[in-house]
Amino acid sequence: MDFRSRWHAARPLLLDAALGSELARRGVATPLPLWSAAAVRDAPDAIAALHADHVAAGAEIVTTATFRTTRRALAKVAHASAARDGERNLAAQARALVARAVQLARRAAPPFVAGSIAPLEECYDPQLVPDDATLAREHAWLARDLADAGVDLLLLETMNTIREATAAARAARATGLPVIVGFVCRSDGRLMSGETVAAAARALLAERVDGLAINCTPVASIEPPLVELRDAVAGRVPIGAWGNIGRTDDIVGWTTTDDCSPEQYAAAAARWLELGAHLLGGCCGTTPAHLAALRELLAR
Repeated sequence: MDFRSRWHAARPLLLDAALGSELARRGVATPLPLWSAAAVRDAPDAIAALHADHVAAGAEIVTTATFRTTRRALAKVAHASAARDGERNLAAQARALVARAVQLARRAAPPFVAGSIAPLEECYDPQLVPDDATLAREHAWLARDLADAGVDLLLLETMNTIREATAAARAARATGLPVIVGFVCRSDGRLMSGETVAAAARALLAERVDGLAINCTPVASIEPPLVELRDAVAGRVPIGAWGNIGRTDDIVGWTTTDDCSPEQYAAAAARWLELGAHLLGGCCGTTPAHLAALRELLAR
């Protein structure tokens, strides 16, 4: 069964849990700005093992560790010699990291592999979003690299503005692959930009995406924006939800806490299902144990 057929089937889908924060919890170096991309380069076996743990826990969709495998992120850590080589060298590095990340996800033999595409800059600071031409160009680079590497769908994660989400969706749609877009929201239920979820949904539906979600939002804050998303979508595409546990960290990207046990996470997710979520998973701070609790929830 191809992804779009499975996506529109009645049974909800299970997305994997966090990569970057779980790698850090396991002692793998994930320094910013590369975060999980550093592990693609330096600790590929750790990523393969985590993907395998997610599949064992029940994940039907495994997400590639490509959150920061971009030319932009690589340029920030490039050595002087690499910088002299210019854009061609960065492009080759990015393609190689993307190809390796997809191979590592495939090694776990999940039903589907999702290519992760994140905001070009900081997920929680919409003021850093680049201009429109840059967004179109750089999101197209990663979307094409992921498509060429053989992913089944493109997952646009933690989008904090309508403008960047729209640009990334256009680039992703140009590959012909299914596209799901997730928005990160503030505690008041609005995007980090202050824009409403309803406005974001309308803009992305116009781009003919395959699904919309609320992601990387604290578990306690997901329900209101998810309700707004459901009402705005009105059944035109499936929706999803996956939350975070912990807090941001300026060095490794995320600090995990014990604020929400797997059982508590699954209890919250049960409500998301009642509100119409068709895709569940885990974001920063969640573990394979949280994913296993979701699997048990979906099996009831």
